[in-house]
Amino acid sequence: MKLTPGDAHDQELLAQAYPGDWVNPTPDGRYNLVAIGGGTAGLVAAVGAAGLGAKVALVERRLLGGDCLNFGCVPSKAFLRGAHAAHAVTLAGDFGYATAARGAIDFAAVMERMRKLRSQISHHDSAARLKSLGVDVFLGEARFISPTSLEVDAARLEFRRAVVATGTRPVEPNVPGLAELGYLTNETVFALAERPRTLIVLGAGPIGCELAQAFGRLGSEVHLVNDVDRLLPKEDPSAAEVVRQTLADEGIHLHLGWTAQRAERLGAGKSLVIARGSQQEVLIGDEILVAIGRRPVVDGLALPAAEVQVNDGGVIVNDFLQTTNRRIYAAGDVCTPVRFTHAADAMSRLVLQNALFMGRKRFSKLNIPRTTFTDPQLAHVGLTPAEAERQHVAIDSYRVELADVDRAILDGETAGFGVVHTRKGSGRIVGGTIVAAQAGEMIGELTLALDRKLSLSHLAGTIHCYPTQVEVLKHIADQYQRTRLTPRVARLFQTWLAWRR
Repeated sequence: MKLTPGDAHDQELLAQAYPGDWVNPTPDGRYNLVAIGGGTAGLVAAVGAAGLGAKVALVERRLLGGDCLNFGCVPSKAFLRGAHAAHAVTLAGDFGYATAARGAIDFAAVMERMRKLRSQISHHDSAARLKSLGVDVFLGEARFISPTSLEVDAARLEFRRAVVATGTRPVEPNVPGLAELGYLTNETVFALAERPRTLIVLGAGPIGCELAQAFGRLGSEVHLVNDVDRLLPKEDPSAAEVVRQTLADEGIHLHLGWTAQRAERLGAGKSLVIARGSQQEVLIGDEILVAIGRRPVVDGLALPAAEVQVNDGGVIVNDFLQTTNRRIYAAGDVCTPVRFTHAADAMSRLVLQNALFMGRKRFSKLNIPRTTFTDPQLAHVGLTPAEAERQHVAIDSYRVELADVDRAILDGETAGFGVVHTRKGSGRIVGGTIVAAQAGEMIGELTLALDRKLSLSHLAGTIHCYPTQVEVLKHIADQYQRTRLTPRVARLFQTWLAWRR
């Protein structure tokens, strides 16, 4: 395994995630559980099972820690934090401080900090730590040879239960000339040593939006191209519009509703021809970053030998996360479009209950929040209005702007809002969206309310610290409480209070 640039931090990461001197153990008897894939889903399943006393093996063919540690959550959020700090300097004048020039940004230092922190965190997922917790770690290719066994190199692993947790990889774009020209994905962008003067980003989902804003804040000229006419198409349109306006205000060039036609070399740069109807434009950049989606990793596993079926969405599972072979489960990105680290964690815990203890826990019962880590962040849990309509769930919606929240005003972070959806006429929470600087930290309260089947009345009765931005939920709950004061109830109160004078 090799990483770029291969400095001391990268070498430390490799020493933890794929040590060159690692010797796979010799299998001894049948395993209670074999986890295929050393990302979040596989790690949680393996460590959890070993902690419960099971005989466990884990197989990884690339880097332990998976996409999250090596190419996803960890490096991206360290990178975004560097961009956030750079942006804060440009806003310093608003708070009474002299601003620094954007040219002072040391892009190489931002990237080195990311690699340093990633290598530190890699110890949590290291082969040595897993071994110390009772997990047999096999580094290499896993290949099923029967419904109850697989091979890693020459070793045969027999299992009572297995979980496929091999994750996803970036979708390759079908743009003529782009493969030959070369492009970045989330698996290669964090190896950059120099800041691109101009960056073209294909795709306006969470990855595309987050990295477009971050590179813009670090001094790159950024063009964001999406084939539909909005950002973050899975999110509530009004929430996505706040993000769109922020990116536009920060100077990101948005090409929404434009389709990439072809790519080619142009001098020292790369050109991308985009089209919308009869219009065409040519974008020229130093690098092209592709973030148009991800596809499940199922190649090389010989899944037919295990009687495990797949489709375009990945491994087919039922609501208990069993595959078509009831001895084999799947968890994480490889079997669901809900592709978040915390979702993989929750799915693996469900697998442990169902696979090892004959549980009947259902994936469909999980309330899984999500956050896009732009600035402001966009977080959501439960139903959106569009999903409620498709499911024939009548809802009431209660919304408060961040501009009406004292702490947001004091922080200068008034772009955004909170909205909570309830079953019509009941106050029972069925979903909600928060757009705020720390929306990812705030959405947990709504997730707990969903899990515990609470209503806005419960939130109204909960004391929130003042001044905090999460008070937006308190204001929403108070808004709901006021709707309960109907004219008839008001007259009854007035009568009662007059009698009590």
